[in-house]
Amino acid sequence: MDLDLATVRAFVFVAEERHFGHAAAALGLSQQALSKRVARLESTLGVRLLDRDHHGVRLTDDGARFLPGAQETLDANDRAVAALRAEQRPLRVDVWGHLYAPLRTLAGIATAPGVPPLEPGHGRDLPAVAAALTHGDIDAGFGRVHPPLPAGLTHRLIRLEPVDVLVGADHPLATATELRPDQLRGSVLHTPAALDRLDFLARFTHRFGIDDHRATPNLGLAPMLSVLADDPRGFVLLPADVPTPEITGVRAIPLVDPTPLYAWSLLWRTRPEPPQLDALLTALVRAAGERRWLDYDPARDWLPAEG
Repeated sequence: MDLDLATVRAFVFVAEERHFGHAAAALGLSQQALSKRVARLESTLGVRLLDRDHHGVRLTDDGARFLPGAQETLDANDRAVAALRAEQRPLRVDVWGHLYAPLRTLAGIATAPGVPPLEPGHGRDLPAVAAALTHGDIDAGFGRVHPPLPAGLTHRLIRLEPVDVLVGADHPLATATELRPDQLRGSVLHTPAALDRLDFLARFTHRFGIDDHRATPNLGLAPMLSVLADDPRGFVLLPADVPTPEITGVRAIPLVDPTPLYAWSLLWRTRPEPPQLDALLTALVRAAGERRWLDYDPARDWLPAEG
């Protein structure tokens, strides 16, 4: 019996997600198209693989028996295609977010021994990068990772960066040499997008009681800081290692007690892993150890908890 791999992949995604809507989104299909693929596979096999009721989706006994082999079939297919492509192209790594650390981090290890040629790209946000990984459009991603992640993806923390606050010269706190995050209450956080799309900043405002925020069009760091220079209540958060343009009247102040840390992770698909991923991950882990990128003291630092 020859199986249609598209129908097998549809079944596996639904079985892993336990949700037709989530699986359809991950595959870039409508729920109707996904249901048709699963129904076509069930018709080919002559058994029912999934049951749906008001509690959600569950595997039938036949579905539970079929799932491990179906996963192995997809893995073998994906490994074969990935091995062929690995000889033909560089490792495709998308970065995302409005900050520069992912590209600077990759640039810092790009010429390290054993690292394959890299082809960086720019994802819009974590969901877009996760979808590209799921579809096989890219090999890995590098940026801030936060739950929930789609089934079949995993990540490794690579870098923690202390965060500074930037304020204009007319801000009441502009002369401070360091600030506690809670001293920013009453100020206005400028963000490069809606707050609900910015996990770290959303958690920061909740943790430290920042009630006022304002989305500024993301036209780059210099335009955002120019807006900040004219707002006596405004502030921006940036990792301390980010090179900032010289904008008259804007200064950076370290945050302490606690120091917020921005987390950067490498994200990839577990089945199959890109054949060149190990070399990239090894280089990043080595750099993290040598450059102390993962230093963290819970008595001194604040790192948003997952979940």
